[in-house]
Amino acid sequence: MTMLLLALGILALLALRVPVAFAILGPSLTYLAFNGAAPGLTTRQVTGAIDSFPLLAVPLFILIGVIANHARIADRLFAFALALIGRVRGSLGYINIGVSVGFSWMSGSALADAAGLGKVEVPAMVRRGYPKRFAVGISSASSLIGPVMPPSIPAVVYAGIAAVSTGALFAASVVPAFLMAAGLAVAVFVWARRRPDLRDEPFAWRRLRQTAVGVIGPLGAPVIILGGILGGLFTPTEAAAVGAAYVLALGFAYRTVRWRDLGPIAREAASTTASIMLVIGASGLLGWILARERVPRMVAEALRGVTDNPIVFLLLVNLLLIFLGAILEGISILVITVPILLPVAAEFGVDPLHFGVITIINLMIGLLTPPIGAVLYVMSPVTGMPVHEVFRGTAPFLIPLAAVLLLVTFVPSVVMFLPRLLGF
Repeated sequence: MTMLLLALGILALLALRVPVAFAILGPSLTYLAFNGAAPGLTTRQVTGAIDSFPLLAVPLFILIGVIANHARIADRLFAFALALIGRVRGSLGYINIGVSVGFSWMSGSALADAAGLGKVEVPAMVRRGYPKRFAVGISSASSLIGPVMPPSIPAVVYAGIAAVSTGALFAASVVPAFLMAAGLAVAVFVWARRRPDLRDEPFAWRRLRQTAVGVIGPLGAPVIILGGILGGLFTPTEAAAVGAAYVLALGFAYRTVRWRDLGPIAREAASTTASIMLVIGASGLLGWILARERVPRMVAEALRGVTDNPIVFLLLVNLLLIFLGAILEGISILVITVPILLPVAAEFGVDPLHFGVITIINLMIGLLTPPIGAVLYVMSPVTGMPVHEVFRGTAPFLIPLAAVLLLVTFVPSVVMFLPRLLGF
């Protein structure tokens, strides 16, 4: 009964649009007050959840994304892609996906991708005759590649909770991220067959050379960040620090970032970091309560009572995580569910890296799912469309994303191939 009241309290506060961290903290503190918790317990649990060396990479990866937005790197990627394949039917749909892949190597946040790239891509597509709903839909869906493709903020958080190598999880995420891009590209191809009018400027070598020069610098960022991590030169935190310095240097070189911009950049990165860390801290307290009430054991016993088949178990996990992703914030779901589900997954023989990628993709799909889907609420003010219209545009793209999720779930080699190749 106690846990039921706790869950109802959290859901009620979320329904009232209370910020996620406070919606978790309020009922959790009430629980502690009625159960005679020792003084200082709350502080220890909240600070302990964020007192983790791997989490030091989170603010630095956030900083990289903020600087990249201010440096207008997305504009350069967009111009190059348009010069390269602009004459292809439906080219801006493919370009939208490709730019998201390129930008994802500098930003591990779907919200940063949606906000930064959406401002560039949606107006450009509408000006060239693409339906606004389609433009918003593909922009929203492609933003989910960012948190899956390394460097990924959810991957850093998962690695800290699950005690797995961040570099190995980054390696495991690369192929699924490209599969997401390929699935979305297939969806664009099917849609564009009915629109022979959607072609842009003819191919021109001069224009391609000019725009190619503009992306040489940005393409160095993933070489430094991912190459450093996967090559064993840097820890993820060190790679994030070097990457932030590199992207900042690009901003100064392009004169799109000036000294007076450093204050707003720092404030934006600090604000985003603080909101994420507050959610992690609040979720850490809730996780302690769940452990005290033996919820992980009860969940494990319930799942074992339902099935002893790993495939059925993973299907149930997918359904649970998509449901939670529709009503809760992704980072809080990671902190709450991973300590509960990961030991059960291990009993079913599921590798922690495989389980991590499945979890992250599920939570990213939740970002496009009402009622809480955060990307929907970011794209709404960016594009001036109501949230329900944004969802109508994104709904068709949930089909290829779900197909990739099922492929990743039931074909573990898709995830484990690259980590094994790299010796993790």
